[in-house]
Amino acid sequence: MTTLTPPAAAEPTARRTAGTDRKRRPRPSSRRRSTPLTIAMLAALAYFLLPLFWLLIASTKNTQDLINSFGLWFSHTPQLLANIKETFTQDDGVFLRWLLNTVMYAGVSAVGAALLAAAGGYGFSKFRFRGDRAAFNLVLGAVMVPTTALAIPTYLLFAKAGLVNTPWAIILPSLVNPFGLYLMRVYAEDAVPDSILEAARIDGAGEARIFFRIVLRLLGPGLVTVLLFTLVATWNNYFLPLIMLNDPDLYPVTVGLSSWAAQAQNGGAGASSDMLALVVTGSLISIVPLVVAFLMLQRYWQSGLASGGVKQ
Repeated sequence: MTTLTPPAAAEPTARRTAGTDRKRRPRPSSRRRSTPLTIAMLAALAYFLLPLFWLLIASTKNTQDLINSFGLWFSHTPQLLANIKETFTQDDGVFLRWLLNTVMYAGVSAVGAALLAAAGGYGFSKFRFRGDRAAFNLVLGAVMVPTTALAIPTYLLFAKAGLVNTPWAIILPSLVNPFGLYLMRVYAEDAVPDSILEAARIDGAGEARIFFRIVLRLLGPGLVTVLLFTLVATWNNYFLPLIMLNDPDLYPVTVGLSSWAAQAQNGGAGASSDMLALVVTGSLISIVPLVVAFLMLQRYWQSGLASGGVKQ
């Protein structure tokens, strides 16, 4: 026989349960605002964005307005489109050649360096061989060596090989990325499970097929991270192309704009009255591809940085 609970007896129980739920339910915490941190954030934001804002404003001026007008505001006669047209037509359109050279140098170097770093990082992570720890410590030591310290030895080696004043003089040194190899090794330890590798080997897959068909897909976010780092480093490289290249048709944007700036200061052959404005406009155009690449790859970049440091 079923016993029914009177409503009067069930009501206190319901009240106690509701009261307990209200006590256990976490209350939304109010956001705390820190004035010093807000000021520091605004200062950092201004530090990074003010040069870009100045570059955008300066690209709308001619040389006279660059010197006489306020740097952080437009002149009375903005001429951004005219400056862009003059930049691409100056010296028979050599700026477009410089831009294409930079895209080629940075693109080939970024893809090659990312693949080599993925292969090296995967090898250090999943294979054991004699001297592997010493070799990896050597890679870590190479991270601390500045690239400018290796520029002169690299030039002497390439001069012996006859590669100076060729695109290979820029691409080959950019393929070596010790930090990218270290990053890929850390990322591969967690991103590539040993069980998948063993299953592929049992099915008869070779090591090359495992790497290109399985490992590269698992290393995708880290691979894009290294690609983006190398792309930015090669795109902004100035010292290596400066000492390796003598032909203006092989210059990247960095060295080419530097030669224009030298002409503007010295009034050399080919210099026009608005040469300084063309240098500023060319600098603005040269950063647009980097901004586009970063916006397209940032989601892979963020996940690539975070995933390697989280233990699954």
